[in-house]
Amino acid sequence: MTDRHNPVGQERMRERVQLPGLPSAGPLYRRALLGALPLGGGRRGDALPDVEYAVDGVTVDTGHLAEYDRVCGFRLTDELPGTYPHVLGFPLALRLMTGADFPLPLVGLVHVANRITVHRPVDAGEPLDLVAYAELLRPHERGRQVDVVVTASVGGVEVWRGVSTYLRRESTPGGGGGRERRDREAPPAPSARWRVTPSVGTEYARISGDLNPIHTSRLGARLFGFPRPIAHGMWTKARCLAALAGRLPAAYTVGVEFKRPVLLPSTVDFTATSAEGFALHSARTGHPHLTGALRQCRSSSE
Repeated sequence: MTDRHNPVGQERMRERVQLPGLPSAGPLYRRALLGALPLGGGRRGDALPDVEYAVDGVTVDTGHLAEYDRVCGFRLTDELPGTYPHVLGFPLALRLMTGADFPLPLVGLVHVANRITVHRPVDAGEPLDLVAYAELLRPHERGRQVDVVVTASVGGVEVWRGVSTYLRRESTPGGGGGRERRDREAPPAPSARWRVTPSVGTEYARISGDLNPIHTSRLGARLFGFPRPIAHGMWTKARCLAALAGRLPAAYTVGVEFKRPVLLPSTVDFTATSAEGFALHSARTGHPHLTGALRQCRSSSE
């Protein structure tokens, strides 16, 4: 089922494809991996698909939610963690990014940033209407970037929004020298130290549906230049939010930039500041893995 839909703030019309249910992540990943042989793929195009995928009435499996809470360090409550709708909507985002009309091959995309807005607390018993689309395909000093947006609504009112920024590394002249200098800055004193075990990669892959082998397989990681598997970026964000649970307002925006991957296993230092910023650094080298900022918003229920 399709219709024409023009979301607020979007200049172009997108065709809405209403799906009967959430797609399965496994076949989509297999299709992406087969399409990437030989590794690297080619340049597909310079335009985003004028389409968005939607599924209505998505319900939360409380057992799945409890497992997510355990893996990410959240307390068990009926309120959804701010990062949980990202997991719910991930199959829709994956369906979008594995389409033949998506300009950047899924395999090799690097998740470089994520911004989540929680408009109000969401209860696990509320059915959610999910939508996924892409916007702002743009050049980057190392290639091209794109934002993949997922929204969750209740009764026609948006209650949650997530924007994931992905980078496709491509041959571009110059650039890239500034990060190494910034990485040499001394990290702040840690608020907590965590040991991140290899099971984090496999458990988060199972619970999130993000089955990218760079997180679960030593061979898969090596194919993309990592000496061993790496933690999911969204696990690191979720773990930081779990540590901030007592400081989170009812409505907020939290944005992070993913700096360097967390190799598994690793020991990391978490730091929260009085200015509502937070960061994750390597306990061994001091190099940053993640930097983030939290901002209170006006609740949509007010």
